[in-house]
Amino acid sequence: MAHKKVRNGLQIGLLAATCLTAAPAMAQESNVEDRLDRLEALVEGLIERLDAQQGNSEAQQTQMQAQQEEMRAQAAAALAATQELEARQAELAEQIAVPREQEDKGFRVGKTTVAYAGYVKLDAISQRTSGGQLPNNSILRDFLIPVAIPVGGDASGFDTDFSARQTRFILKTATDVGAEHKLNSHIELDFNVTGGGDERISNSFTPRLRQAFITYDNWLFGQAWSTFQNVGALPDSLDFIGVTPGTVFDRQPQIRWTKGGLQIAVEQPETAVTTSTGARLLAGDDQLPDIVGRYNWKGDWGSVSAAGILRQLHVSKDDLGGVDDSALAYGLSVSGKINVGPRDDFRFMATAGDGLGRYIGLNIVNDAAIDANGHLDPIFTYSGFAAYRHYWSDRVRSTIAGSYFKADNPVLLTTDQVTDESWNALANIVWNPVDPLDIGIELMYAERVLEDGRSGNLQRVQVSTRYNF
Repeated sequence: MAHKKVRNGLQIGLLAATCLTAAPAMAQESNVEDRLDRLEALVEGLIERLDAQQGNSEAQQTQMQAQQEEMRAQAAAALAATQELEARQAELAEQIAVPREQEDKGFRVGKTTVAYAGYVKLDAISQRTSGGQLPNNSILRDFLIPVAIPVGGDASGFDTDFSARQTRFILKTATDVGAEHKLNSHIELDFNVTGGGDERISNSFTPRLRQAFITYDNWLFGQAWSTFQNVGALPDSLDFIGVTPGTVFDRQPQIRWTKGGLQIAVEQPETAVTTSTGARLLAGDDQLPDIVGRYNWKGDWGSVSAAGILRQLHVSKDDLGGVDDSALAYGLSVSGKINVGPRDDFRFMATAGDGLGRYIGLNIVNDAAIDANGHLDPIFTYSGFAAYRHYWSDRVRSTIAGSYFKADNPVLLTTDQVTDESWNALANIVWNPVDPLDIGIELMYAERVLEDGRSGNLQRVQVSTRYNF
C-alpha cells in the first residue's frame, strides 16, 4: 500500500511539472518533452525498484516466518527432551534413594547419577560389667556383644569411652541403560570392628567394607544384608544394634533374585563348630551355599516378613582328625514393623531353628557340636525381640525394647562353659532439634548366663549425637 502511494505521488508530481513548464516556454517544447520523457523513465525505474523491493520484503518476511516456526518446533522438542531427561533422572534418583534421615546428595556424570549419604556419630558410653573388666580400647566397649559379657569374675568393671567409629559413608550410583532395565550399585563404609590408633594419641581406626553390591533389574550381586534378616524391623536405638540377643544379624556375599515381595538367595556358607573343649572352630571348607527364601508384605499398616533358611554344615578330615561329616541345618524367622497411630510403631522378630548359630546375636553360640563318633550335631536355638517407638512431639521420640536368646546346647559335647541364654532391655529418648541432627540418651541392661549357671550383667548409659547427611 505504501508503494502505491509513492507511485501516485510521483505521477501527480509529473503532471504538475508538465503544466508548469508548458505555460512560459512553448518555444522550448521539444526540450521539455525530452526532459519529461527522461523524468517519466526515471519515475518508472523508481517504481520498478520499489515493486522489486516490495517483493523481496515479502519473500524475506515469509522466510523469517518459516524460520520462526522451525525455531518454535525445535524449542518444543528441546523442552520435551529436557522434561523427559528430568523425569528419567528423578527415576534414577528414586532407584538409589536412602531413608529419609539420609537424604540423597549427588550429581550426574554422563549416564550415571551418583548419590552419597551417611552420618557422623559420636558415642559417649559409661558402663559397668558385674563379671569383670572389658579389655581396653576394645570394640566390646562400643556396642553390645552378648557373648563378650564377662561372667563369674570376682570384681566388677567400670569404663567410660568416647568413640566416633560408627560414622558411616554410603556411595550409590544408578546408570541409565534404558527404560526397560535398571543398573545400580551400592558401596558402604564405616570404622567399626577394625584396628587402629590407640586412645592415647590418634584414635585412627581403619575403614571397613560393610556392603558392596550391584543390582540389575531383579538381581543383586555382592555383599549385602542376609536375605534371612529384616533390617527394617530393627529398633530405633543408640546402640549399634540395640536388641542383639534376639535378632538375626548377618552381612555376606550373595546372589539374590527379587520379584514383588518374593526373594530367593544363595549366600556365602560358613560352618562354626564347638569342639569338645568348648572352643570355636571355623572349618572354612563348606561345599554348598546357604539357601534363603523370604516373602515381604507391605501396606499402609506397616510391613511383615517371613523367611526360611536351609544350610549344609560341613567339616573335613583335616579339621577334626580324620572325620569328614556334614549335617542339615534350617531356620524360620518372622519379623515386622506395625504402624500404631500416625507416628508410633511396634517392631518385632521371632526366630527358631537347628544350626543357626552364626546368624543369631553375633554368633552367641555356634552352629553345631561334635558327637562321640565325630559327627556334627546342630545346636537348636530360639530368639526374639519386641520394640515400641513413641513420638512425644515432632522433635522428641522414645523407644523401649527387649530381646531374648536361648540355646539347647548338647552339654556333653560342648562343655558347660558355653552360653545358655542371654537377654537385654533398653529405653531411650532422642531429641531432633533440626532434621539432620539427633541427640539422645539411652539406658541398657544386658545379661548372659552360661550352662553351668554362672552369669554376668552389663549396665550402660550412652549419650549419642548423630548428624545425617
